[in-house]
Amino acid sequence: MKYIDEFRDGALARNIAANIAREVDPDRRYHLMEFCGGHTHAISRYGIADLLSANVRMIHGPGCPVCVLPAGRVENAIRLAQTPGLILCCYGDMLRVPAADGMSLLKAKARGADVRMVYSSADAVSIAQENPQRQVVFFAIGFETTTPPTAVAIRQAQALGLTNFSVFCNHVLTPSAIAHILQSPEIRQLGVLALDGFIGPAHVSTVIGSRPYEYFAEEFQKPVVIAGFEPLDVMQAILMLVRQLNEGRAEVENEFSRAVTRDGNVKAQLLVAEVFELRRVFEWRGLGLVPYSALRIKAQYADYDAELRFRIPAISIADNKACECGAILRGVKHPMDCKLFGTVCTPDNPVGSCMVSSEGACAAHYSYGRFRDAA
Repeated sequence: MKYIDEFRDGALARNIAANIAREVDPDRRYHLMEFCGGHTHAISRYGIADLLSANVRMIHGPGCPVCVLPAGRVENAIRLAQTPGLILCCYGDMLRVPAADGMSLLKAKARGADVRMVYSSADAVSIAQENPQRQVVFFAIGFETTTPPTAVAIRQAQALGLTNFSVFCNHVLTPSAIAHILQSPEIRQLGVLALDGFIGPAHVSTVIGSRPYEYFAEEFQKPVVIAGFEPLDVMQAILMLVRQLNEGRAEVENEFSRAVTRDGNVKAQLLVAEVFELRRVFEWRGLGLVPYSALRIKAQYADYDAELRFRIPAISIADNKACECGAILRGVKHPMDCKLFGTVCTPDNPVGSCMVSSEGACAAHYSYGRFRDAA
């Protein structure tokens, strides 16, 4: 298979669905979590859930970087943006994420803050070069996929001798979050579903490889299948998980072999290791405090650490009490279980972070699933 339309072939999808229906055990249920928001979007967009047997349930995981960033870190960015003379650069998805009192970076921009959407960390470095008299902060978020470009930006700023550029680092780690979901007693108290297996992230795995997933496949006896983002990728991964569970296996398998290797992108990993180090703990929306699940800038690059330069404090802000984003990120609830969904909370007026990004479970269901539920 070479071209993208081949991975969206309806006849092949129905054939895989028939294989899944034939191989599932009617006397058991299969709870499978797609960790990555890209898979959540694909499942909703292509109606994959409608092709599955009734006893195969897909559970949305916390793999949307915009969704899992706690409101306190967004509030930090908003306050930073309101600093006179400062330019805050961020990815487009972050503009509408609500923080305290419904405030967002987009609303701060409307009130006069200089907030600029960028397509890459390199854009932020260019803005710093073009504005040498002003402080420029890059609001860095994302999983392992977007971390290497941030490392490149920091090294580039150092090479250029930029003294007005810094990074507000909020990069988080996939394996730590999966392990936390499986083992944390705090998460069990908050409520989780029993999980039988995972669809592993695609783009993240191109960087870190399949090796990091081997630990919890063995330790927790949960199979993992790394899958691409096309509908046939996802369906084939579901079939592979069903087969593993039926055979009593718990292994890491790689459906996305056209892009993912066991060792991943070693050059990118070395670059990240040079610039970043583990934080002892980091707060995730929906998961609480997760040990060793995020990165911070190393001391040798401290001149480019916005948290140090601007003495950014730790802020804890509770989510809207009526918002179910936390439970949805843990897979305990479905978007339709939230009473705000589709009424008060829409993509144009998001109350919770899951409605902001197209990878968020609520935004994906709003775009592709809400009318199906009504029917």
